[in-house]
Amino acid sequence: MSVWIATLLSVAAVSLVSLVGLFSLSLGERRIQRLSAALVSFAVGALLGDTFLHLVPDIFGSRVRPLAPSLLILSGVLLFFVLEKLLRHRHGPLHRQHHQDHDGLPELAVINVVGDAIHNFIDGALIGASYLAGPALGLSTTVAVLFHEIPQELGDFGVLVHSGVSVRKALWLNLASASAAILGSVATLLASTETGAVTDVLLPITAGGFVYIAAADLIPELQHDRSLRGLFVQAGFIALGITVMALLTLVE
Repeated sequence: MSVWIATLLSVAAVSLVSLVGLFSLSLGERRIQRLSAALVSFAVGALLGDTFLHLVPDIFGSRVRPLAPSLLILSGVLLFFVLEKLLRHRHGPLHRQHHQDHDGLPELAVINVVGDAIHNFIDGALIGASYLAGPALGLSTTVAVLFHEIPQELGDFGVLVHSGVSVRKALWLNLASASAAILGSVATLLASTETGAVTDVLLPITAGGFVYIAAADLIPELQHDRSLRGLFVQAGFIALGITVMALLTLVE
């Protein structure tokens, strides 16, 4: 099997994981809305766990001078802050929609999709580079990314539903952002080189974006529920998200 066919089949399989939210269609939107707090909590744990257990170790590796990647991570936080401020601005493209629906959070949905698309682009680039190095490495990388994406996409689905997006639209948005993996793999195969230059910049920016989404957008949303039951449920699902990401390091 050629490198191109193997890579495209792998990234297609990874992209289809974004439809993991399909199982929820039988539950109905009202029930999904009630479950969204738990899914958002899981997303917080998955995003932070992904950042500090997967991305940050890859970013720094054996670097002697961590200044450049550290600044890029902080740049990612700043970039996503600016993006959200622009979306919230009175002349922003989502301003009218936001004020027509006070219960919706369209800017949160957009910023989550953007961050996920960047992350998926990098995943696709890594899969492509792995297959260039050898079929066994390509397959093992695909398996690692596949298991890594299941909790990530489930959390992203919960964030989209919580932000006011319908269940069906959330599925399509998840699939669209996941398809960025195909672009990343194709770009790598066309270059026929390792992805160091790409990942050295995009990986830390993605990490900063994930930290911003979890800390600035999702956690404040969870603070609206001040009950003890909400505390235990949310803390439990955050811990579950982190635990799943920690367990995934065993297959990387």
